[in-house]
Amino acid sequence: MSGHFFAGSYDGDAANLPPDARLECRICWHVYDPAEGDPVAQVPPGTPFSALPAHWTCPNCDADPSGFLVIA
Repeated sequence: MSGHFFAGSYDGDAANLPPDARLECRICWHVYDPAEGDPVAQVPPGTPFSALPAHWTCPNCDADPSGFLVIA
């Protein structure tokens, strides 16, 4: 990761995330959990954040995926 990103940031490269990584929207705090997928966007359970469709945005506030933070 580069030094100019804040804690929790995945540096915009979802390929570096483990497949089971959970991420939280920094705007509305929605949590994307790969085990659950995203029923609103018809993303099936088991879909890692790195495999979300290119058009996917936060189901609550439409934030871009780059605004999500890795949570423990």
